[in-house]
Amino acid sequence: MYILSSAFSNGGEIPAEYTCDGADTPPPLSWGGIPETAQSLVLIADDPDAPSGTWVHWTVWNLDPKAAGLEGKKIPPGAVEGTTSFGRPGYGGPCPPSGVHRYFFKLLALDTQLGLPAGAGYAELDRAVQGHIIANAALVGIYSRKQ
Repeated sequence: MYILSSAFSNGGEIPAEYTCDGADTPPPLSWGGIPETAQSLVLIADDPDAPSGTWVHWTVWNLDPKAAGLEGKKIPPGAVEGTTSFGRPGYGGPCPPSGVHRYFFKLLALDTQLGLPAGAGYAELDRAVQGHIIANAALVGIYSRKQ
């Protein structure tokens, strides 16, 4: 299983347009190699380098395992967004206070659909996926604010 972006390579710099310094829209993401037994996909974007601990930038679950990716802020029918560390649902782009940060776009293939309500937080999502992950992949981008 893999996850890619046409906007940056794995380990490469995330363009400013996908951050708080630009349009703050999610980068285009594509994936493949999803196991045939997958019932749903989960996308998590986070920053483990945040000063206060891992900062969650985006969570989306119940993505169709037959989908090939996401582009823009509009999520597909049936998919659900959770509340991020910004205190609201939806994508919040990289916005580090200082230094270079790594941003992980993690894709999980699950053997089930999740019954979590829209707006559920990361801790609830993390508990719900336990024991249901059949494959995973990650894409890492870096970003440093130009101040």
